[in-house]
Amino acid sequence: MSDQRQAIRENAQYLRNVRPIDPEEIHEYVEGQPHPGVVRTTLRELAPELDLVEREDGTFVPAPDGPAEIDFDGVEAFPERYARALEDMLVETFGPGWPEGTSGDRLRERLVSLKDAYFDQRSVEYDELTALAYAIYHLPNTYAATQYVLADLAREGRIPSRLRVLDVGAGTGGPAIGLAELLPDETLVEYHAVEPSANADVLEQLLSETGRNVHATIHRERAESFDPDGTFDLIVFANVLNELAEPATVLDKYRSALTPDGSVVAIEPADRNTATGLRRIERAVEDEYTIYAPTCRLWPDRRPSSDCWSFDRKPDLSIPPFQQRLESAADGRFESGAFENVDVQYAVSILRTDGAERVEYTPDRSRVIPLGEAESVVTDRVDLVAIKLSHDLADGGNPLFLVGDGSESEDVFAVLVDDSALTRPLAEAPYGALLDFQNVLVLWNGDEEAYNIVVDDETVVDAVV
Repeated sequence: MSDQRQAIRENAQYLRNVRPIDPEEIHEYVEGQPHPGVVRTTLRELAPELDLVEREDGTFVPAPDGPAEIDFDGVEAFPERYARALEDMLVETFGPGWPEGTSGDRLRERLVSLKDAYFDQRSVEYDELTALAYAIYHLPNTYAATQYVLADLAREGRIPSRLRVLDVGAGTGGPAIGLAELLPDETLVEYHAVEPSANADVLEQLLSETGRNVHATIHRERAESFDPDGTFDLIVFANVLNELAEPATVLDKYRSALTPDGSVVAIEPADRNTATGLRRIERAVEDEYTIYAPTCRLWPDRRPSSDCWSFDRKPDLSIPPFQQRLESAADGRFESGAFENVDVQYAVSILRTDGAERVEYTPDRSRVIPLGEAESVVTDRVDLVAIKLSHDLADGGNPLFLVGDGSESEDVFAVLVDDSALTRPLAEAPYGALLDFQNVLVLWNGDEEAYNIVVDDETVVDAVV
């Protein structure tokens, strides 16, 4: 460390608990009197080490203690400044007419091939063209999904105001900017991304648009080989575990990089293959981690073995301008809507090592049965408790919801055949809510190889707080 840098550091340490640190003041105390702009840059670099945040007036103060407090009411649109930043990259690479002509066709064809590779479960090499095509299509909904997931954690006091984050397989930046936009400006965020591909070039540009208290470092390494430095309050795997050869091994490796009260957040697309794959990965690591949410284990010493195609669904986004432009310039040569992706549907698994669960509830065995014993009570009426693990899955007919309690060997669906004040909590409860079912009829559905619990006019459903 240079003498000048050390002097700035010592002055900041002295003043941090005395008064706001003003670069205009400190430069007078440092030998050679460096320009205040140099002092400000140095303080920004030292901020994570000194637990400082920069205020709007340019002074630095200690970062707040305790959990971050957020103001979040859902996501309607992808933020305009990040949309402009992405379009600037597209213009820089292809010119102002990027959606038109050869460049537009290359982007559209690459997006089509990306989708085909995804559904065929083939690996993809991310060069510059692929990275930009991926960002156009996936950046907005990954941004939104991350915000919804992390907002729940923040409301529960699980995200500190001095936050150290590791984003493994960071992609083009959906999780990074989702987190940055969710948290208050005074939150101190030390963000580390692990991303070896050309996606990191897009990520780097978008990170330059984040707030003054987001301190970002990109590690251009593979998840399997990266060696984390220190511990992190939040480790994110967004749309990456399904691409790893040994995802459970990677999750186990990163466990030692998690703070004792930290969370691992894994997000995957909602399609059947990746969503059920996430549950298999989750089960493979539950000796090392506690399943915090959403598929909590209500019954001690019992584990699920069903497919569990579980995903959350939020309102659609408005169509981002860059997707509109790529779609409009297609001139009907591709399937309508092929380049617009505004659905916000995702599977999530949150893991911890402190034993905490979002739903901390132990069923009363004298009153309710585990779903794992459904076979023994087919055609009987019983009481049970279960977590709501889907929105309405019915394609017409009676509303249908996946439920689970962590013991089920086959999927279990709650079928709402009588919508009344006594049963309405089933339809109205949010994804992940714990419900108490009284006097439900248990049936086996041979066509779906699943159990149905029938919620009819003899049933009462209550939300459990």
